[in-house]
Amino acid sequence: MSGPFVLAAQKKLAALGYWLGTADGEYGSNTSQAVMALQKAAGLGRDGVLGPKTKKALDSGVRPHARTTSGSAIEVDKARQLVLVVSGGQLKYVLNTSTGSGQNYTSDGHTYVAVTPEGRFSVQRQIDGLRVSRLGELWRPKYFTGGYALHGSPSIPGYPASHGCVRLSNSAIDFLWSSGLAPIGRTVWVY
Repeated sequence: MSGPFVLAAQKKLAALGYWLGTADGEYGSNTSQAVMALQKAAGLGRDGVLGPKTKKALDSGVRPHARTTSGSAIEVDKARQLVLVVSGGQLKYVLNTSTGSGQNYTSDGHTYVAVTPEGRFSVQRQIDGLRVSRLGELWRPKYFTGGYALHGSPSIPGYPASHGCVRLSNSAIDFLWSSGLAPIGRTVWVY
């Protein structure tokens, strides 16, 4: 899908802070991710399609509220599966995410539960490239506690599906790197 309707929707999404890259009139994966973030914020079904209910939420300006009221932070709202980027006490960007599934998984002969830890952390280390771990591939990870990271992935479904990391689209993590909004030391508040 492409054209003036898509461009107008992209501009509304961007004005509300739903990150989608450049508004270009093409309904690509970035736009689908932004729409899914809006659906999550509005409590709607999560399919990334701008249907009538989602369009109504967009037109009414649905936008989540960040908990951080001063300074800068990356908030991970596990209940809504959203990442909120706060700068100078203001919510700047809303990103679609997928966190720990809560399911059991086995690695190296041990069984673990896929949970994203809650608390206030900070970006401790990062890898500017592909990290291949025993649990899979992480694109440009920004580790905030132990082996848990914000990282890019080609799969960001509308539900919790990771081993515990905070998955973002590859283009969204690239944006966090290029924008300087998630440097070493930046607060990561997971709740």
